[in-house]
Amino acid sequence: MSVNIRALAAKCTYGVIDKGRSLADELPRLQDQVEGKDKGLLQELCYGVLRHLPELEHSVRQLMKKPLVGKQRVCHFLLLVGIYQIKYTRVPDHAAVSETVAAAIKLKSPHLKGVINGVLRNYQRQSKDQNQDDLPDAVIYNHPGWFIKKLQAAYPDAWQDILLANQEKPPMWLRVHQKHHSVNEYLEKLSSAEITHSYIDEKSGAIALQQAVDIHRLPGFTDGHVSIQDGAAQQAAYLLDCQSGDKVLDCCAAPGGKTCHILEHTCDLESVTAIDVEQERLQRVQENLERLQLSANVLVGDAAQPDSWWDGQLYDRILLDAPCSGTGVIRRHPDIKWLRKASDIDKLTKLQQQILTSTWSLLKPGGTLLYATCSILPEENIQQIEEFLINTPDAELLPLTSNADDIGWQILPNDNSMDGFYYAKLLKTKSTD
Repeated sequence: MSVNIRALAAKCTYGVIDKGRSLADELPRLQDQVEGKDKGLLQELCYGVLRHLPELEHSVRQLMKKPLVGKQRVCHFLLLVGIYQIKYTRVPDHAAVSETVAAAIKLKSPHLKGVINGVLRNYQRQSKDQNQDDLPDAVIYNHPGWFIKKLQAAYPDAWQDILLANQEKPPMWLRVHQKHHSVNEYLEKLSSAEITHSYIDEKSGAIALQQAVDIHRLPGFTDGHVSIQDGAAQQAAYLLDCQSGDKVLDCCAAPGGKTCHILEHTCDLESVTAIDVEQERLQRVQENLERLQLSANVLVGDAAQPDSWWDGQLYDRILLDAPCSGTGVIRRHPDIKWLRKASDIDKLTKLQQQILTSTWSLLKPGGTLLYATCSILPEENIQQIEEFLINTPDAELLPLTSNADDIGWQILPNDNSMDGFYYAKLLKTKSTD
């Protein structure tokens, strides 16, 4: 029985938006049903619908008197898939329409074929004439209104740039395992494989490719010579600045990219302990360590409750990659826009505060803690650290930028092609008693 890619895309986006499921969970399960280029097309359709959801919904509302509800609801998402194809992909319009109409049969709604065909044909005819004036910001920028308001307050001169950056497809970043090759040596290998790069971060040596490639085309990937990791995330190991003999803790470590980078970056560490609250997520950490031929203590543990896993030995360095809104990585995970709610932010800041306080107690005097999030919201970042400094007499903020007034380092989406990220480095001052 043949598989209809549009039907799978409708099921996937329906599962995310109406059922609140993660795109990272829904998409791979459905991609297993297709092969070759169809995997890429399915991903393009799902990501595209989620990136442009408000404008696609607006178009459907203009073309239908009554929305599809109940058992027909999945076909509403089929309409979104169809309109996205017509507006944003190279799929010929006739093929986009015919395949989308045929998908109604796969979704057990053959009686809706005429409706779907009519809506898509009308969209083709009317799309050039649709009035785009007086649309709300949520439709213009394809983000939820609450998030737009937060950005307008936090970044009055940059909020539009952030929203536009979130709509772009992110670059593929590489992290070279420099115990095997220098960055320049690996660039030569990329050139030999006819893989071109567009940017190299001077501090970390992170490489951004001009175009994403299959990981198996990357020289030495299977042997652990290179990893996939965004340029912003690659700053962590350098900012943590571990020294030989250090005892290191990586909190909320899954999927393990930063754990591995710490081990790659510094030789002769006493130990690296990677904890995460979910056993299943720690499997990814273990897989990454094994591919890179690295070793760490991998433990199930709640960073907010160290008594359940901590052995009582203080750490020289702690990386706290705190649970956060993920608002800096929307371009990689467009479902964040629709799964995250305004009410989540207050809950997250309370959790971050609890974890930060708990892990601080595990740090040696003279040690450093690097606080990190993939968020761009001040409540989770600058304001979080400001409050911690007020309430923690033995915490001293170490500068990360050339501006002495900066509270940490806020990277915004697409700064040097990187994801949105935040870092603050804290020194635990030694007692003067």
